[in-house]
Amino acid sequence: MSIIPITVYGDKILKQKAKKVNAVNDEIIDKIRNMFDSMRNARGIGLAANQVGYRDSIFVLDLNGTEGYDNFKPLVMINPEIILHSDEKIILEEGCLSLPLVRADVERSQAIKVRYLDSDENIIEIDTDDLLARVILHEYDHLIGKMIPDRVAEDVKLNLQKDLSNIIKREVEIDYPITEI
Repeated sequence: MSIIPITVYGDKILKQKAKKVNAVNDEIIDKIRNMFDSMRNARGIGLAANQVGYRDSIFVLDLNGTEGYDNFKPLVMINPEIILHSDEKIILEEGCLSLPLVRADVERSQAIKVRYLDSDENIIEIDTDDLLARVILHEYDHLIGKMIPDRVAEDVKLNLQKDLSNIIKREVEIDYPITEI
């Protein structure tokens, strides 16, 4: 498998909507493996396809080792769709591999229902809440061309401008590969 550089804020692909996966073939399976390798190399818990330059509607998750998720089985969600959002919202700080060193409070639904295909092309529906729901919503945002700066108040976004500018110029020191300008 391969570790692929992470696309970062300012890369055009992060603003584009993902394309539906029509069949889970060897190429898609290779992409999924590369996504897991790249996510784990960067010590992330979720990664959307466009974060490594793929246009496919896929994200991977691995919360194993996160408090309360010690026996978590890694997930692949292909063509996910959020079919229910709880009315209850929670604000928590989030980070993102495509926004190195940036953290911001983001409001998200506390619970969701999501439908997706797994890598065997089975249709799966799950109800989830708390951290797993938040990570799914965060990665789903990537697939529809949204990121943390799109989910925060204008004053918060203004406070992030210097950091966002540094990311665009690749003036950040991190220990995983990112795309070049």
